Amino acid sequence: MTAPLSPRWLNLFLLLIWLVIAIGLRLINLTAKPPWTDEFSTLVFSLGNSFLPVPLNEPITIDILLQPLQPQPTASIQDVLANLFSESNHPPLYFVLTHLWMKLFPTQAGLVSLWGARSLAAIFGALSIPAIYALSWVAFRSRLISHLAAAMMAVSPYGIFLAQEARHYTLAILWVIASLTCLVVATRHIHNRIQLPIWLSFLWIVINALGIATHYFFTLTLCTEAMVLIFLAWQQNEEDMGRWGGGEVGNVSLSASDKNASPRLPLFASLLSPPWLRIYAVAVGTAVAGIVWLPVFLQNTYGDRLVDWIQSDRVGIAWISPIFQALAAWVTMFCLLPVESSNLAVAIASGLVMLIFLIWATPILWRGLRVQLVQPQTRLTTQVLAGVVVGAIALFFLFTYFLNIDLTRGARYNFVYFPAVIVLLGASLAICWHPGLKKENWGIHGKVSVVVIWIMGLLSAITVICDLGYQKYYRPDLFVQLIQKTSQVPVLIATTQKTHVQIGEMMGVAREFKLQNTLSASALFLLAHQDQNSNTSTIALQNTLKGLPRPLDLWLVNFFAAEPEEVKNCAVETRAFPAINGYKYKLYHCP
Repeated sequence: MTAPLSPRWLNLFLLLIWLVIAIGLRLINLTAKPPWTDEFSTLVFSLGNSFLPVPLNEPITIDILLQPLQPQPTASIQDVLANLFSESNHPPLYFVLTHLWMKLFPTQAGLVSLWGARSLAAIFGALSIPAIYALSWVAFRSRLISHLAAAMMAVSPYGIFLAQEARHYTLAILWVIASLTCLVVATRHIHNRIQLPIWLSFLWIVINALGIATHYFFTLTLCTEAMVLIFLAWQQNEEDMGRWGGGEVGNVSLSASDKNASPRLPLFASLLSPPWLRIYAVAVGTAVAGIVWLPVFLQNTYGDRLVDWIQSDRVGIAWISPIFQALAAWVTMFCLLPVESSNLAVAIASGLVMLIFLIWATPILWRGLRVQLVQPQTRLTTQVLAGVVVGAIALFFLFTYFLNIDLTRGARYNFVYFPAVIVLLGASLAICWHPGLKKENWGIHGKVSVVVIWIMGLLSAITVICDLGYQKYYRPDLFVQLIQKTSQVPVLIATTQKTHVQIGEMMGVAREFKLQNTLSASALFLLAHQDQNSNTSTIALQNTLKGLPRPLDLWLVNFFAAEPEEVKNCAVETRAFPAINGYKYKLYHCP
């Protein structure tokens, strides 16, 4: 007869189940969706290549446009750093790791392997499951909370969305989890007025340094941690002031003359106590680790143009749109059905189901969170993690409404507090799961409610995998299909170019042509460079059209400049074509 599993092995077995589910969900259909411009940046810079050799203001072939996607045997990490620092606004850690990782995979039609590049992000995303389990265990010392948090992280549609792109967000999430773990331990030491271990202080600095070297927005996580620590300092000072007024500080009685002394002494004493001195050392070490990147960031000439998309004037509904964008990002951390489906009936039905589910689940989750906030053994940790979430949300709206940098437009930026949300979700579900709760307090039996919420997460994960939720911003595959159906003569695809973002948009189209082996010889691209004067793009297109043979189909794609006189000799296509994500186009037939 086989002996039953011990609790330790059972915990490991369950964690392995969550990990297998997470890996499977993140690797399924990994290359089914085409890469978009940000991913092309990862591919090009991680290869050690540059966008600069791509010719501008002249017609180029598919192969010339795709040259930066071809691995070069002589490319080194130094090339990765040089090109990244001169052409992008990101720190290098993830790009260096991707450079080494992609060497393990063969090329596809002579181009870098998309599966190879995306699989690294998927693996980091899967590693967040044991990482979130560890954070939950350190925070609450509860196997139940740890497993529930790991289970929800495994199926989180937001987590899968980030894990299926060749970008650095899943690695940044690992650093966020690690840094929050250090924060939780540190707050316990502060609360108990115990010295922070040197090894923990040093580890925290290293983690923060690696986080900043992965994504500069990791500093937002650090800001929320600082806000939590400042609140704890204020809270501790209030306690000390109360004890001072009562005639004692800690267990030490005060004399009458001491009671009449300056009330600033407790504040001075508490903030110079051993745990706080180590906290200051961590803050200084982290600041130094961040400042080293400041010269690199400031010397970059592309930075401002690359973030133009989150900077815009607010008019009308734009004043309230950040609120709805933020709400959408919060909900999709654990719930997302096919509301982006092209089938209107499916989209409406999905929206209604999500609404009903949220109306039912929100009170359950809120009650569970309130219980954790009032229980003495979990109050501090719950306050710390909730403070991280609230502080991050406050920072997002501060940037959005006061600095005119709308961080809510990029759902991926919520990685800075996403792990804290998942741990709080697990803590809330643990209260729902607890067998001591009465049925009438929850409507449905607690464990059934938890299972229903997890199944909704699983369905949401499938929604993302099938590109019915968190759909790609760019769909070059659909655009190429339209060109193939419409154009029977050589084509020129022209766009205005400001940064490598527009080159990436055209690379997506060229890559689809290359992989499908269609129109490879007859398709040409024009990257009409545009600076302050938009006429430069118009002139470039005018000169190009004069030098090309006819007949020709001209596709103006995301062309934000005046159309030249030469276009008047072409007939505009009047048929109605479908809108395609990322590609605003107009077709001219030039006989």
